[in-house]
Amino acid sequence: MVWTHYLPALLAGARVTLIIGVVSTLLGAVLAFAAGIARAECGRIASWIALVYIEVFRGTSLFVQLFWLFYALPLVGISFDPIVTGVAGLALNIGAYGAEVVRGALQSIPLQQREATRALNFSWSHTLFHIYLPQAVVEMMPSFGNLAVQNLKDTSLVSLITIADLTFRAQNLRNMAPVNSATIYTLTLVGYFIMALMFSAFMRWLERLLRRGAAFPRMNG
Repeated sequence: MVWTHYLPALLAGARVTLIIGVVSTLLGAVLAFAAGIARAECGRIASWIALVYIEVFRGTSLFVQLFWLFYALPLVGISFDPIVTGVAGLALNIGAYGAEVVRGALQSIPLQQREATRALNFSWSHTLFHIYLPQAVVEMMPSFGNLAVQNLKDTSLVSLITIADLTFRAQNLRNMAPVNSATIYTLTLVGYFIMALMFSAFMRWLERLLRRGAAFPRMNG
């Protein structure tokens, strides 16, 4: 069958897409927690810095962000490998959106619990990591799952900065065999769909795992 001729190139591109999607999602989660905690639980300066980061990356296009990182930074002597640039751009973008998820979940902690931790004189770190976050993380998971799938789909933009991902490979194949464009892009569509299902299934499994393990917050030291 003709479509099987395209599979090796598309599978190679899918592997790059999957790696970039996973790594950027993990780094984005770290940024999301850092910025979200800074916004919800830290002082004014840290909160302001986090707010600037969030608003800049939520308020501008990911397309422009990737181009700026890849083409503008080298003009001032700062350049990175395309893969590093793509991962960084995606992570910064998803991190900004995830930060608002983290902030919202932390701020939803009942006032009674906050008053109880102050009355018991718990430290800030103990309160955050042993009481607030175990509850908040469970509530964040559905939103984080959506962000992870969206980030996977956004990886298609890294093809614009010369990364041979799934979209890049599909475009090259289409240029070589324009009469088979429908077949090539159908296979590409199926590839993204399968990877999105994998991401969704993993995030649902992780959410179930966290819900099973999330007992009532322990108020003892």
